[in-house]
Amino acid sequence: MRKGTALNLPNKVTLGRIFLVPLLVVFLISSSHINRIIATVIFLAASFTDWLDGHIARRTRQVTTLGKLLDPLADKLLISAAFISLVQSGQIPAWMVVVIVCRELAITGLRGIAASGDVVVASSWWGKYKMLSQILAIVLLILQAPLGLVAAWVALVLTVVSGLDYAAKFLRSSLE
Repeated sequence: MRKGTALNLPNKVTLGRIFLVPLLVVFLISSSHINRIIATVIFLAASFTDWLDGHIARRTRQVTTLGKLLDPLADKLLISAAFISLVQSGQIPAWMVVVIVCRELAITGLRGIAASGDVVVASSWWGKYKMLSQILAIVLLILQAPLGLVAAWVALVLTVVSGLDYAAKFLRSSLE
């Protein structure tokens, strides 16, 4: 594992995800059906890069400090921008998005505190389930599918549960 800040292939893939965010927003805030399809493709491509950059980094032993910082930032930008844009188009209530974005920011803060104290808080499957549910909810909401709001509720519940799980682990590890 490399400790540096090298701009290697996995980090370039992560940066690509960040650069897709404004493009996603442009297509999401349009009411055109074709633009929603394009937004879905952009969102799914960006979501795929979340798996791809980690896979490449682990497989080629190119895990870097920069990558560890950029990857969660890219995820939060993508998910937050998509949900906020969906509020503007009336697909999801603003209060749900506020809860989701606040959880993301709170956990980012806890991760920063943990890292500054050399504390490693292991992630759990709750975080993976949360991310998958958010991706599914966003895709269904973009496409205005009938189950979009139901999926958003599932994502909201998993977002809160995974946040509470992480906070509990953080508290336990910081008390040790």
